[in-house]
Amino acid sequence: MSNPTKVTGVILAGGLARRMNNQDKGLVLFHRRPMVSYAIDSIKPLVDQVIINANRNLDAYSKFGLPVVSDQNGNFEGPLAGILSAMAHADAGILLVMPCDSPLIKTDHLQRLLKAGLNPEIDVAVAFDGERLHPVFLAIKTTLESSLIDYLGSGERKIDRWLMKHRMTQVDFSDAPEVFVNVNTLGELSALEGQGNE
Repeated sequence: MSNPTKVTGVILAGGLARRMNNQDKGLVLFHRRPMVSYAIDSIKPLVDQVIINANRNLDAYSKFGLPVVSDQNGNFEGPLAGILSAMAHADAGILLVMPCDSPLIKTDHLQRLLKAGLNPEIDVAVAFDGERLHPVFLAIKTTLESSLIDYLGSGERKIDRWLMKHRMTQVDFSDAPEVFVNVNTLGELSALEGQGNE
């Protein structure tokens, strides 16, 4: 039985990163540090435990000293599969979820998300930048596990479609939309480094 007051942080690093020449994005260096290390630093102060969801380079991820969980099958089925694996592993009532490739996100941004997600009246809090949702930035109740199993079992993969089925709130980040910049290509990585963001 999960503890409803506990929070587990989940860093999604399970994708194939085809546009990054299939390099593992979490391990790509940004200002000489692996991108996943920025995610760890920003999420760790807010949670009882941090889990990394990864489907390859597991030894490299385990060197960060955190549990590494893979998707329950090896088909690279996207962020929902990673979230489901984390739900199965965590004994927490809430997952605070973020991707491994958004190095500008800070603890106070995630705190805003978590605060909304702690509301007992909602199932999931999702980041919204004023124009669009960022559905891999979530605070989500683990009681949705059976719903997620059914959704993935039906062959569906779209994260926003599944989120809309539940009591969802949008967390307003229109004051800081730039923090959701994620790195999909080596060109984007160079451009972001060139902006002087540490």
